[in-house]
Amino acid sequence: MANKEIDQAVKGLSNLTVTPPFPSLPPPSISSTIYRGLRIPSSWEEAADSIAYDSCTCPPPIVFICGPGNCGKSIFSRILLDTLFKRQLYKRVGYLDTDVGQPEFNTPGCVSLHIIDKETPDLTVLCLKTPEKYLYFGDVCAKANAKDYVFYIFNLYNYFSKKFYKFEDLTESDKPHVPLIVNTSGWIKGFGLDVLVDILRYISPTHVVKVECSEASKNLPGGAFWLFGGQKSNAEIIEICAAQKNTHSISSKKDARTMRDLRFLAYFRQCLPKDLEIPSYAELRRHLASITPFEIFLSKINVTYLHCQDSTKMTSHSLIDRIVGLAISSSIPSSALVSTPWCVGLGIVRSIDIERDTIYLVTPIPLHIVKKVDVLIQGSIEIPYCLGAGHT
Repeated sequence: MANKEIDQAVKGLSNLTVTPPFPSLPPPSISSTIYRGLRIPSSWEEAADSIAYDSCTCPPPIVFICGPGNCGKSIFSRILLDTLFKRQLYKRVGYLDTDVGQPEFNTPGCVSLHIIDKETPDLTVLCLKTPEKYLYFGDVCAKANAKDYVFYIFNLYNYFSKKFYKFEDLTESDKPHVPLIVNTSGWIKGFGLDVLVDILRYISPTHVVKVECSEASKNLPGGAFWLFGGQKSNAEIIEICAAQKNTHSISSKKDARTMRDLRFLAYFRQCLPKDLEIPSYAELRRHLASITPFEIFLSKINVTYLHCQDSTKMTSHSLIDRIVGLAISSSIPSSALVSTPWCVGLGIVRSIDIERDTIYLVTPIPLHIVKKVDVLIQGSIEIPYCLGAGHT
């Protein structure tokens, strides 16, 4: 990422409104019809309206959005989210984000469930929200461990279904009445298609929105491709054209890593006072380095190494300068398909003192939660390059 771009982005982070406990990312200077370098088709609003009108009956809709990468799935999910609120049928909407590389409301490397209670109508604003529940996957590509990736999604859907989506007695005022939007990644070819099929069969959505680009070879198979031959789908299939790339947009020239770094910068920016002036990434790095880190006992921490890392070859120092998931061992999903506990936050391991049995950790989560953390989850995610000690 160019120094000028980082400086502008980080400067913007110092003056943002916080959506507790996450701050928003800086809005790009683009028109209301362009988002992340893509032009939004007007037909998308019609598709979102049709789903909202269908949602007048019980149970609430479960909408599964899929298609190739960079076609606008996340944008459509935001439009649909706000449309469901505008219909004033729901006070809350569930949002299951399965894209570990380019999530909509969370930091990369996580699979998360959000329960959103208000509109976010400005599509030019990228914002991070507090997840209802999430699991730290530790990589920005689902291919790193497709089996656990699928099980993570199943766990989150099970949690949502049990707590917010009950088929019996839905008319009772004391029962949850929450629709769900499932946003997916663009990994839809080869084994990625098998993964998508597994998720679709497990969730069994009421609506499947297939975003299709002009190049047919990049699209998903036709019809209810996730069912066995002869089976009929109970889901309504809605096909929409992909958003068009705006070649003149600055945001279209930024690669995926840029957006990931910005999200991590936004997350760790909240370790500092909200009103602190931060004009550049160098200042952000300096201020983060000046923070008094949390101290936790190394001997009380269980380190979980993800994605087939050989724990016998790993040392505690391999944690340094890594973004790690923070978890509490007693907080395992009740329908656990994997043993990974719910994530309570992310941290950066600044250093480790073996003699003092101490890990020095930088994280925005509050002290009373840090005191309960006894699991560090290490994947392959390192701190953004611009925050590295050797970067000048």
